Amino acid sequence: MYLHIGNNRIIRTGSIVGIFEMDNATVSMVTRNFLSNMQKDYLVEAASYEIPKSFILYEEHGECKVCFSPLSVSALKGRIAEKKI
Repeated sequence: MYLHIGNNRIIRTGSIVGIFEMDNATVSMVTRNFLSNMQKDYLVEAASYEIPKSFILYEEHGECKVCFSPLSVSALKGRIAEKKI
């Protein structure tokens, strides 16, 4: 199954490690450092040019990557739940 995370960007649900809310997760210096290091290694992408509400940590070709999404965590969780029914 695949998860549509905004603007025609999809991620295979089996490769998702976690979905995180931007406002809560980026309060921690550890998370900010992690995202900064991922960006320095060119492992970050954005699903749109809108302000991100969440980010998805996923694995692709044996490498962890981050994708920012304009959708909220609850919207993404709802999309996953819809597909499991």
